[in-house]
Amino acid sequence: MALIYTIPQNHVVLIKRFGRHSRVQTDGLRFKLPIIESIKKVYDWGDTANKRGFLIELSEQQTDTPTRQCQTVDNVTIDANASIYWKITDPVKAVYDVDVLPKSVSDVALNALRSNIGKLKLDQILSERQTLNDRIAAELLEKGNKWGITITAVEIQEINYSSETAEAMMQEMAAERKKRAAIAEAEGEAKAQVTKAEAEAKAIRIRAEAEAEATQIRAEAEAYYISKLQENANPSVAGSIIISQKYIDGMQSISKNPSDKVFLPNSFNGLFDISTDTPKKSE
Repeated sequence: MALIYTIPQNHVVLIKRFGRHSRVQTDGLRFKLPIIESIKKVYDWGDTANKRGFLIELSEQQTDTPTRQCQTVDNVTIDANASIYWKITDPVKAVYDVDVLPKSVSDVALNALRSNIGKLKLDQILSERQTLNDRIAAELLEKGNKWGITITAVEIQEINYSSETAEAMMQEMAAERKKRAAIAEAEGEAKAQVTKAEAEAKAIRIRAEAEAEATQIRAEAEAYYISKLQENANPSVAGSIIISQKYIDGMQSISKNPSDKVFLPNSFNGLFDISTDTPKKSE
């Protein structure tokens, strides 16, 4: 390799001196001392975060894990894989503190994926995928710091299960829909009953209030009538008039129903014997 070379933007080169790490060279025109210095090669990284075998990329990388068989907490076997998004923050750690960085990222992500899937039920995995992504990313964070990388995101790509599991899930979903429909119907009936009871209670209250108001009005009118009667007649005449009025009102009330038999007294002489004599004024 030439002694003078150019490092592209967002790339670095690690320089060794007598086999030990010496320094990190960033983008620009760079050189190395002949014989005593050499460039650290990362051919075993493949095409991930590596160009030409020695240019280490600092931009964000994507690692797709192979599919792995996992077991959920409710004993359902599924096949899952994920994409890990990461970037190198410390190239020295990324090269010297881990054997093959891209492969290690994939392996640790698969282990975290299997571990977290084993803590959840299948329906939780399907409905809470983002939560599962966040859990895996949090678990990888410590490893990433140790290896000089930052985990920016984890995305589960595929979750596959057998046709028997899919059929069982469909049956369970149908049963759940029927259950929700039955609950909704029961709640609707209960609400209707409550509404009807409230309406009846309100009607009874209105009738009671109206009857109470009418009774009060009748009582006030009767009191006014009696007071006026007492002003214009002596007490005995006023009493006879009031009793006669009550008798007539009672007869009207009991004779309203045509099917009722009404027995009238033989004589009304005593009932309506109202004397018109008034006390004489003293001379």
